[in-house]
Amino acid sequence: MAQPLKLALIGIGKIARDQHLPAIAAEAGFELAAAVSRNGRVEGVPNFTDIAALIESGLAIDAVSLCTPPVGRHRIAAEALAAGLHVMLEKPPGATLAEVHQLQAQAVAAGRSLFATWHSRHADGVAAAAAWLADKQIARASIVWREDIRVWHPGQEWILEAGGLGVFDPGINALSIVTAILPGPLRPDGARLVFPAGRGAPIAAALDLVYDESAPVSADFDFRQTGPQSWDIAIETDAGTLMLTEGGARLWIDGVEQPAQKIGEYPSLYRRFAELVAAGESDCDLRPLTLVADAFLLGERTETDPFAF
Repeated sequence: MAQPLKLALIGIGKIARDQHLPAIAAEAGFELAAAVSRNGRVEGVPNFTDIAALIESGLAIDAVSLCTPPVGRHRIAAEALAAGLHVMLEKPPGATLAEVHQLQAQAVAAGRSLFATWHSRHADGVAAAAAWLADKQIARASIVWREDIRVWHPGQEWILEAGGLGVFDPGINALSIVTAILPGPLRPDGARLVFPAGRGAPIAAALDLVYDESAPVSADFDFRQTGPQSWDIAIETDAGTLMLTEGGARLWIDGVEQPAQKIGEYPSLYRRFAELVAAGESDCDLRPLTLVADAFLLGERTETDPFAF
């Protein structure tokens, strides 16, 4: 049996503690060997304040998983690849498309795996949804992705700064699902973005998209929803209506819930990362980030009241 890959987790914040640390502990393909953070610590492993200190320490590391905010992540990933490490990136993989393209080229040159993750694609119902839609004619689709920024990103000012993506931080999860399950191309045709006064990223957005140049797809993203949260996708086809609810965890066909895998998003991500490293391959699908970038290019901007955490 192959030895587990020694992994350093970089960026010890809410997502790292809630999702990455439990998933790494559960995945036999990895051993947590170090943590890197300016503020957080993980007990039981060496802790470093930056990646340069980790590399200079000479500690045996095979791979890194980056959970830092997207702005600034490119430099860390580039240093890791230059040191001969495999790299896994939390979503979104970067603050810009250009920097991720550069990382792709660097990974190829270094012979290392680069994994741009989309955790919602690993939700329990997504693979079965893609299989059911593969031979269907799509008539229309709608996405409603509304959540409470204060619950999921408490005090994280960076998310409403330029490069933080704002409401597209959760919204890109929906886009990662629809680009994975729809069997043809998707492009934006218009967008309306709502920015709080004085902020650099939107708190709400409405997108008009076109699937395969024939079917309309609407997307409603909002970071201000309190109470029950909404993470739903509905797709009307020539053979019935498919719905993914609870962020892709539950799949329904014409109102009947379908059986789904029960692996879990982040354990599945780390399993995929181990497979990529073993095969000497990378996985960097940038379609969801491209749609977000296009929405910023096309989007009509309006301003709303100031927002405070």
